[in-house]
Amino acid sequence: MIKFSILITTKNRLEALKSTLKSISHLIDSSDVETIICNDGSKDKTTDFIKTNYPKIKLINNQKSKGLIFSRNRMLHQTTAEYAICLDDDAHIVSTYTLELISNFFKANERCAVMAFRIFWGETLPQCIDYTDTNTRVKGFVGCGHVWRMEAWKSIPDYPDWFVFYGEEEFASYQLFKNNWEVWYVPDILIHHRVYLKGRKKHKDYRVRLRRSLRSGWYLYFLFYPITTIPRRFLYTLWVQIRTKVLKGDFKAFLAIVQATGDLVINSPRLISNANRLSKKEFLDYSKLADTKLYWRPEDS
Repeated sequence: MIKFSILITTKNRLEALKSTLKSISHLIDSSDVETIICNDGSKDKTTDFIKTNYPKIKLINNQKSKGLIFSRNRMLHQTTAEYAICLDDDAHIVSTYTLELISNFFKANERCAVMAFRIFWGETLPQCIDYTDTNTRVKGFVGCGHVWRMEAWKSIPDYPDWFVFYGEEEFASYQLFKNNWEVWYVPDILIHHRVYLKGRKKHKDYRVRLRRSLRSGWYLYFLFYPITTIPRRFLYTLWVQIRTKVLKGDFKAFLAIVQATGDLVINSPRLISNANRLSKKEFLDYSKLADTKLYWRPEDS
């Protein structure tokens, strides 16, 4: 059995993918690593580039785009590895001895299902990447930089592809908690996610991203939270969006809120049939865990 797998989903971002593959080429060439890329309906010659330049990579092609979550499920079902490293096409591993760190940590922590990596979000990596934070059990993990113990992945339901985008990691984290698995933040492994966060609001997909982000959060409430806690949390998040965006003239945000609310209603049958609620004690225990480490900055250390 292959010990490590690197899983990357891509769609129409060939230049970003080229940079990622170049940065992790030493891992791709390793004898105990398989690399799987799911090309989600790209129109930019991604397939030709991979076949020509990286013949060792296992390529999955979705002829029509099926979405990020569908693609991740497909790769996770195909890998035969013991551990699966998940990256975005615009993110790469900076740290050295990554495979050894992963193997040693999982061996030392038998109930760890997912290792969440330290992630720097920005176009340019800081000169100083030293850190002082420590290994911490956390609530969840970030899609662009983590590794699965595949035994744990196989013990829970697939990512919900009907979420389309956002929320799948939190979905898995709740399922893992219900099954007595753990998620750990391990800062020894650093990921550079090469994005400009402040510029996203100006992107054409701002409204779509906000809609999907809102609805996924609401989906999770209805799937996992004790029923008595849902109304207050739902109304609070709704008010925050209205106060911080709509009342300040963000009409795109208003449309996103309306659409997300409609999505919630449309998918209510799915939410009811897939609910796996935490008990009040489980919810309290889960709430006491450290928050998911979304971003790392040098000043945080």
